[in-house]
Amino acid sequence: MTKKAKTIAKEIAKTSQVNSLETSARESLLLTSSKPLKVLITRPEAKAQQLASLLNEHDISNTSQALFDYQAYASTQATNTALKSADILIFVSVAAVEFAHASSPFPVNSLQKTPSQLFFAVGNATKQALLAIGITQVLSPPQQQEHSEGLLKLPELAHVKNKKVVIFRGNGGREHIANGLIQRGANVSYIESYQRVWRTLPKNIATKWQAQQINCIVVTSNDILLALIKYLSGATDNTNNYWQTQCLWVVVSKRIEQNAKDLGLTRVMNTHSASSQILCETLQEISCS
Repeated sequence: MTKKAKTIAKEIAKTSQVNSLETSARESLLLTSSKPLKVLITRPEAKAQQLASLLNEHDISNTSQALFDYQAYASTQATNTALKSADILIFVSVAAVEFAHASSPFPVNSLQKTPSQLFFAVGNATKQALLAIGITQVLSPPQQQEHSEGLLKLPELAHVKNKKVVIFRGNGGREHIANGLIQRGANVSYIESYQRVWRTLPKNIATKWQAQQINCIVVTSNDILLALIKYLSGATDNTNNYWQTQCLWVVVSKRIEQNAKDLGLTRVMNTHSASSQILCETLQEISCS
């Protein structure tokens, strides 16, 4: 077993606060790897397609099910005001960039003329979206830490007292970033450049997933986790604890990991990054173990 696979095995073996696994790390890993890995991707469509393409290259069976769609939300005036007055602008997703830019095209020639205005992206894909519209200097966490915690670890956000911070997001989410910056003395506000319209899934789709022998679910946000658990709770019989106790849940941050365990999921692995490349590498390690 490779060094990375051993690390993953140790991660699975960590005890949860609810119904913790008592098997060893290696035995826990084999519960999944003894059968071909079949992955359910719950990311929004564009990110899901990216991960699916990588998994297909490694012959890892997968299916995608987005749980929500995007819809424009922010006003032009609110976006313009934020762009002109903020010291720090944080974008949490590609959608946050694209919908904000669509509502009010960024005046790239007048932005970033002073070093006091900083642009941040939670991950590389969001950073690339900002670069694509002409924002030339964007700070983001390393690939291994593409999440809220990773962003807050950046040294440029260590001293933000009295700084005006605007977080571009959808309707809700990423409170952890705001709370962390507020504790450091920043003045934080939001621009909700889009809203998530949650889909109504067919009640029999959980049965379909089980018939497809889905044994691993990728979850990249707390909102997706909560929505999926709520759906599965209503769509499955109380005696069917397959999703809770047998399915492997792959998450991307410590907060999602803890929430998953608090919700009663017993097999939770944390990749510590939402990067499609790292997610694929992790799933590949499991598949090949």
